[in-house]
Amino acid sequence: MAEVTLGRTMITVNKNGFGALPVQRVSVEEAGRLLKKAFDHGITFFDTARAYSDSEEKLGLAFEGIREKIFIATKTAAKTAEEFRRDLEESLRLLKTDYIDLYQFHNPAVCPKPGDGSGLYEAMLEARENGKIRHIGITNHRLNVAAEAVASGLYETLQFPFSYLASEKELELVEACRKADMGFIAMKALSGGLITNSAAAYAYLAKFYHVLPIWGIQRENELDEFLSYIGNPPVMTAELEAVIEHDRKELLGEFCRGCGYCMPCPAEIEINTCARMSLLIRRSPSAGHLTEASQSMMMKIKDCLHCGQCSSKCPYGLDTPSLLERNLKDYEEILGGKAY
Repeated sequence: MAEVTLGRTMITVNKNGFGALPVQRVSVEEAGRLLKKAFDHGITFFDTARAYSDSEEKLGLAFEGIREKIFIATKTAAKTAEEFRRDLEESLRLLKTDYIDLYQFHNPAVCPKPGDGSGLYEAMLEARENGKIRHIGITNHRLNVAAEAVASGLYETLQFPFSYLASEKELELVEACRKADMGFIAMKALSGGLITNSAAAYAYLAKFYHVLPIWGIQRENELDEFLSYIGNPPVMTAELEAVIEHDRKELLGEFCRGCGYCMPCPAEIEINTCARMSLLIRRSPSAGHLTEASQSMMMKIKDCLHCGQCSSKCPYGLDTPSLLERNLKDYEEILGGKAY
């Protein structure tokens, strides 16, 4: 069984983390069943966040009585020390625990540091001194903030998008974490659903011994797929290398990762789906993207106010309104009979 140690935290877990954002979309009973099944079959690292509606509560209910056997990572998007303390207490209450293994700043626009005036890092240290958290981490989608966090020496882990679509700069970030003895948690290892071959995704990440992928799971068949890799981990083959090469040619460049940080849209456009529809419709069963509901969703793009809010919030610097327009044009042509 492949394991990962998250840098100097010395947290050692199976090389399959459970991303618990999607369990907010299923019932309490179904979430509990999935979480317990994951634990029963060897997954012990579970990642959630205060921002994931009832995800923390579902973890708390599922793991009551076995808290010491798992590692829980959660996050705060607090902007002040007061908000930080409030978020932490709420997370502890919902998770039914008196400590959190890894507490992370959730995608901050700047890297929190001691003396920066926000009081955030000081509040993090206070929480650790009081035993409410054990390790300090940060998540981000911005390369510059992530690189600053690594260089600062203030953080024990970094959670960042990482898949076989990674650029050279992202690979440099992963290597910088290794050199700094800093745990690297890979989110969006399937690039928001655009990578459809999980074996290729797993085999690629297996090359990085210090990287822990967390897979977003809400269906049992998804969980079963990753559980099967515990006893029979995919290894890189010529066939999987060909899949990766094909995907890199098709997907590298300007594309929406579906992170959702551009939301909400004042015109109520579902940007994080609409801005990548051209890819979704070609890389997953197309019927689900051509329904009346999907057509109605896509036509909302015509209501775009060109206010620029989405572009200003995009951590990847995309020209989101132009991307939406291109996806709508392609979509309308597909509806008109264009082959895809």
